[in-house]
Amino acid sequence: MPRAGLTPAIVVEQAAQLADEIGLDRLTLAGVAQRVGVALPSLYKHVRGAEALHQQLAVRALEELTAEATTAVAGKAGRQALHALAAAFRTYAQRRPGRYAATVRAPDPTDPAHIAAGEGAVNVIYAVLDGYDLSGKRAVDAARCLRSTLHGFIALQAAGGFGLPQDVDRSYERTIDALDRALSTWP
Repeated sequence: MPRAGLTPAIVVEQAAQLADEIGLDRLTLAGVAQRVGVALPSLYKHVRGAEALHQQLAVRALEELTAEATTAVAGKAGRQALHALAAAFRTYAQRRPGRYAATVRAPDPTDPAHIAAGEGAVNVIYAVLDGYDLSGKRAVDAARCLRSTLHGFIALQAAGGFGLPQDVDRSYERTIDALDRALSTWP
């Protein structure tokens, strides 16, 4: 019998918290079951399996990141919007590292919720790129460049990859300034 009051939403929330604490790569159904106080077989009453849990976590994280990024860029355009977007991504990744890791995967084409969450996140990026007069195929290329740059910096910082004594925040700002110049002259 499932634990009274346990729902799929609670399972995903607890999985999200656990992923932030231990890392998405170490998140297991057994760990989530222990956290919510049920036997592993009982967890299957709330989630179909590890892949489904990771997918639901990705949807939740994408929705959270999209909301924060949308708020950050509201009323801004061009360089200001780009810096606001970059700051929102980095702040989210630092505050919610396990959830952020879940946002990286491409949406499952068979999951409408995952597709919608992914589209929401990409649409915020496209809105920022619109301030650089980028649309269509040019915007897709620019979005990939932007996302790769942000994620690369965020991942390197999280892994302790910046050992030199210079200020990492300053380096991030300069990276975004370089992206601004690149986007302003996008081929």
